[in-house]
Amino acid sequence: MTAAIHELMQQTGVRFGTSGARGLADQLTDFVAYAYTQGFLQFLESAGELKAKGTPVAVAGDFRPSTDRIMAAALRAAADLGYTPVNCGKIPSPALAAWGLAGGFPTVMVTGSHIPADRNGIKFNKCSGEVLKQDEAGIAGQRVTIPDELFDAAGRFRSAAPLPAVNPEAGRRYVARYTDFFPADCLRGLRLGVYQHSAVGRDVIAAILEALGASVTPLGRSETFIPVDTEAIRPEDVELARQWSAEHGFDAIVSADGDSDRPLISGEHGQWIRGDVSGILCARYLGADSVSTPVSCNSAVDLCGWFQEVRRTRIGSPFVVSAMLEASARGARCVVGYEANGGFLLNSDLQRHGRTLRALPTRDAVLPILSLLLLARSERKTLSQLVATLPSRYTASGLLKNCPAERSQAILARYSGPDDAANRRALAGDFAGLGEVTGLDRTDGVRATFANGEIVHLRPSGNAPEFRCYNEAASETRVHELGQACLEKVRELAG
Repeated sequence: MTAAIHELMQQTGVRFGTSGARGLADQLTDFVAYAYTQGFLQFLESAGELKAKGTPVAVAGDFRPSTDRIMAAALRAAADLGYTPVNCGKIPSPALAAWGLAGGFPTVMVTGSHIPADRNGIKFNKCSGEVLKQDEAGIAGQRVTIPDELFDAAGRFRSAAPLPAVNPEAGRRYVARYTDFFPADCLRGLRLGVYQHSAVGRDVIAAILEALGASVTPLGRSETFIPVDTEAIRPEDVELARQWSAEHGFDAIVSADGDSDRPLISGEHGQWIRGDVSGILCARYLGADSVSTPVSCNSAVDLCGWFQEVRRTRIGSPFVVSAMLEASARGARCVVGYEANGGFLLNSDLQRHGRTLRALPTRDAVLPILSLLLLARSERKTLSQLVATLPSRYTASGLLKNCPAERSQAILARYSGPDDAANRRALAGDFAGLGEVTGLDRTDGVRATFANGEIVHLRPSGNAPEFRCYNEAASETRVHELGQACLEKVRELAG
């Protein structure tokens, strides 16, 4: 039996989004996961990245209920093509990617990141780095051959095999990546809370912080998967951070999303720091001269004057990676990137105190956590005081769930006609009180800058039937007012 990957995408709804292939867990059957993994490996063969059978293919996953089953399918697909499957267990996405990059072999991370537990996904990393958008097209163009007797009519393995024993090396090296680079006891004296929930990196993050001298208190551990979105933080997580901070007197509370490649960092009062703010501060601590970041991120990065260049991209780590590669090719010294969700990407080796931190050009949660803590310490500031050093630009994002793709596209079409003046009038009318539209950016969705300096950015999610609103204003109170108003308008337009 043969299967074309692009046809499976249409048939199942499991498609490439902003980061990896995602869909409903019921649609991501054993058969689909097996076929996608073989398509990925065949693509690497055709691109000349995989040259020898027996090369390791490392697989890991998050704590979703469907993850073990999908991991088993990916491992079996690698073995059936003649590669050596390696089960890395439940570890952060960047830990898996870093091990593969160091060893020159591909990795497969089974995760849906922050989306609900009834969904899942697969994030592929090449031997040389993240799968980029042009690579996704190459994977989709693959046709794989699958033995007829392997699956039943529902796409389940007829004979399921247990997961092989876990190889702990990737997780161990990820901890050592940071404990070997940063000075011992550099966090001594800091009292930190680690909001663990169901983040796959909950123990890893705590171990790194403790190894560097911090006093760590685990918080909110859950054995049930919780879809924590670092870009659209749940009201209950906002309240929890405030309560924990008041109760324990932490210097900071830190956390991450499901696959632990995106950080959550709060200041001493339990107020979560936006990911596109933590990204700016992390880039400053690392001494970056080139910063790549999506168009949706806080404009303080342009206004602060700390960086020689700021490259704006479409939303999604593959676009950030592409921009960083261009910056490195043009000779930039310290090339970094970040996203609104806080995930931080490092495209240059760092040298400090005779130690080297190797480039890791994929989203990472640990580096921004450590960088902000150490930057605040070096400047003798609290985290809230550190944030206050930035220009007064505040961002917020809202999320409308269960918004089908056709409704999302209809909203964008309202402002995307051939008459640009009419598009601007429509935006000014729908978002009354902001003045005329002085700038319109279509890099990703529709991003309008109004006469009063406020920003409304409308964009469908690339991973789920959801619609996002990004807003920016000069005060925190105002940006939340604006965000609520925009979300109500989008809800109205979506019907």
